Amino acid sequence: MMRSVLSFLLCLTVLPLASHAQSDKRKLTDRDDLYGWEAVGRLDIGDQGFCTGTLIAQDLVLTAAHCAVDRATGNPYAPETVTFRAGLSDGTSLADRKVTQIAVYPGYTNRPELMVESVQADVALMRLDQPIPYTVANPFALYSGRVTGAEVSLASYGRGRSEAIMRERSCHILDRQQGLIVFNCDITYGSSGSALLAKKGSRWQILSVVSAVGAYRGRKAGFGMELFGIVSELKAILRRDAPQPKATIRRLQVGSGKSNTGAKFINSGGS
Repeated sequence: MMRSVLSFLLCLTVLPLASHAQSDKRKLTDRDDLYGWEAVGRLDIGDQGFCTGTLIAQDLVLTAAHCAVDRATGNPYAPETVTFRAGLSDGTSLADRKVTQIAVYPGYTNRPELMVESVQADVALMRLDQPIPYTVANPFALYSGRVTGAEVSLASYGRGRSEAIMRERSCHILDRQQGLIVFNCDITYGSSGSALLAKKGSRWQILSVVSAVGAYRGRKAGFGMELFGIVSELKAILRRDAPQPKATIRRLQVGSGKSNTGAKFINSGGS
C-alpha cells in the first residue's frame, strides 16, 4: 500500500470528500447533544491555532505529537500556553484547564515531509493543572483486543466548525499496515489529534489518533497509528519528568508559637 515516504499532507488541506461523510455528520451544540462526548475538547495552542484532544483520564489529554510541538523549533510548546476546553460549544466550555506537562512520543520527528515513521509516532499526552470531575466529563478508554468490523467514528473540531464538536457517526477503516490505520472519515485542519473511535459493546473507545490526511487509492483518506504500547510509554514519561515538590524549611525559634510542648530548660540548682 505505502512506500517509506507517503504522499501525505498534514491536516492543513481541505480535499473533496466522499458524499457519505457529508451526510453522516452532526454538530453537537447543546447539552443533550454533548452527552457522552464531553471528554472531547479543543486544544488552544497560544496564537498557533488549535487541535482536538480527548480525555483518557481526569487530568490526561491524548492528542497528536504535531499538535504539541513547535514546528519552528522542533521542541514541545511551553505547557502553560496550551489550554484544553472540554466540550466547547459556541464559545462556552464545560471546563477549561491549563496544561502543566507535555510528553511527546520519542519516535516522533518533526519533518516537513511526512513519513511512515512520523505517523506511527505522532502521539502526545498532556497533563492538566486540575482534574476534570467525572460528573463533568467521562474519559474515553483505550481500545484493546481485536476490532470486529470496519466501522469507526470521529468527533472533532475543525476549519469551519471550530466552535462546536462535529461528530461523524460512521466512517470506515480502509486498511491497516506498517503500524498505520487508514480511514475515510472527514478530516480537516483542527481535526488533528482527535480520537478515532471503535465500538466495543455499547461504548466507543479510542483506537487511534488522527495524524494526517492524504490520498489512498486516489481518494481522500485519514491516517493514524496503532496505539498499542504508546500511551503506556507516554504515561511513564510524564511520571518520570513530573515536577518535584519544592522542599520548604520552617525556621523555629525557642519560645515561639502557641504550643507549650517545646523544649524546657531546668536550672542545675533545682526548681
